[in-house]
Parts: sequence; C-alpha cells; structure tokens
Amino acid sequence: MKDLVLMKGARKLATVCGNVRAGERVVIVTDFNKVDLAQALAAVCLELNAEVVVSVMEPRKMHNEQLPAAVSASMKEADIIFVPTTWSIAHTKARTEACKAGARVVNLPALERQTMISGGIDLDFEAQAPMVRKVADRLTKAKVARVTTDLGTDITLGIEGRDGAALVGMAHDRGVFATVPDVEARVTPMEGTSNGVFYVDGSIPLPEIGLIKEPIKVTVKDGFAVKIEGGQEADILRQVLENAKDPAAYNIAELGIGMNTAARLMGVMLEDEGSFGTIHIAVGTSAAFGGKVSTNLHLDMMIRKPVLTLDGEVILDRGKLMI
Repeated sequence: MKDLVLMKGARKLATVCGNVRAGERVVIVTDFNKVDLAQALAAVCLELNAEVVVSVMEPRKMHNEQLPAAVSASMKEADIIFVPTTWSIAHTKARTEACKAGARVVNLPALERQTMISGGIDLDFEAQAPMVRKVADRLTKAKVARVTTDLGTDITLGIEGRDGAALVGMAHDRGVFATVPDVEARVTPMEGTSNGVFYVDGSIPLPEIGLIKEPIKVTVKDGFAVKIEGGQEADILRQVLENAKDPAAYNIAELGIGMNTAARLMGVMLEDEGSFGTIHIAVGTSAAFGGKVSTNLHLDMMIRKPVLTLDGEVILDRGKLMI
C-alpha cells in the first residue's frame, strides 16, 4: 500500500512539477540508494508515453561532486531530467550544461519515501509561484540585504547587480531548473561584500548534523566565513569545510528565503530549504547561479525566525512575509 501512495507523489512530480509530455526524452539520474524512487518516477513517465532512460551511479560523497562522464552525456540529450540522488547535483557542470542545452531539470537530492508522500510536496505549486516570483524580483532590485535574529544574527550582504531567482518547484520551460519540494526566492551575493555574524539554529542538511541542537555562530568578513564557533555540530561543520581543501569553500554563496508553506524543518535538504519563513545562507560554490566562485562544495545553513530587510525595508519578519 505504501508503494501506491509513493506513486501518487511520483505522478505529481512528473505531471505538475515536470509537465512530462508524450514522446519526450526523460532521463532519470539516480544512485544505488534511491533506485526505488527512480523506479516510481520511471513508471509514471512510461504511463505518460515518454521515452525513459534511467542512469544509476555510485552515490557521490558530497553535494555537488562532479558526475560520471556517461551520466553527464545522457543528460545533454534529455528534454527533462529527474534527479533522485543522495546528494545534490545543482551546482555541477553536468547540470548547468544540461540546462544550457535546453533540458528541464527537477533536482531531488536526499529525497526520502516519506517526503515524496507528504509534507512539502503537498503544496499547490502553481498557486504559490506568483509570490515567489514577486520576492525574487525584490531581490533583483535591491542593493543590500540584511538578516538579523533575536539570537544575535546580524549580517549584511551586497546583492546589487545580481538577479534574484524564483525556484517555484516547477520546470515547464526549456532550460529551467527546479528543486522539489524546495520552493524559495534566492540570490547570489556579490563576492567580498558579506560581513557580520549569523547563528545557524535550524538545520544543516548533512547526515552528520541535520537539525541543530546547539546554535552555530559563523563570523563573516569580506565575503568569507572566517570563524565557526559552537559545540559538537560546529566542530563537524569546520571539519567538512576543512576537508574541502579549498579556500573557496568558505565563500558566502547564497541567500535564500524559504517559501513552501507545507514544508517544515526536518534535516532533509529539500524540505528545509523551502520551509516557509526561514532563511538559509550557503557557503561554497556560486558559479552555477550567477556568481564567480567555483568549488566542489555548496552547503546551505538554515536560520529560524529571521528578519530580512532589503535596502532598509522589512521583507520578512520572524516568519511573516511583509509584501
């Protein structure tokens, strides 16, 4: 019976989020950990009379690790790509090249059976999309973003000249990238402009961390995280960044605003990033979304109950959208 419910989620991903049509070339990229989810998607796409190819690879070791050449090649030939994998491929060369070639991409990192059945996937994506685009437009027009929290977060990020992006959970047009059920408005700060401190008190979607038990204080200077303080989870975060062996891993790469009202913080990337009223700040690579920094790591860190101002105007106040 659980598999029948799983098929319901797969059908929504294929029809509402991906808009799969008869005759389209569908490539499903998965790994050994997520084959059951890939099979459900493949079954639905076959029902829709699409041409389906499933590429199964060894799980990557971290978000945005580059993909095998054979997988990358198959992606360039697709009309639409679904990616139920253990780790995200959002910032990989394979993903960006596939979008440039016209493929629609639905990224599904760390998707679990339960999150495919209920939670953020229950959102009315089409109804929420106009508001997400409105917030993204405000990000495009703004020069400076500031995030504060009662816990002590106070960071400014220069965003002048960078376009806001609306991730609405749907990939209907050529070259569009979506993550489901992550729905967010996001922007890439200008390199070297972020300064201040932020406290991570929501989650870091890594198996070793997940939901935060003890807030992590991150000090930022001239666009880079220069100090990480806290308890055991802060130690793990420091080690993950050190293991990247690249100074670019500390780059402040993204400011995102969660806008999925059906999602909740649970330690799973797709749910957490889209959780309504939260903000996430990411470190690492930014090149895939308009930035200039390229490295093998992109790590999102969720902040609860933030106040976001754009050029001095409050846009989000502790979970309440002000526009």
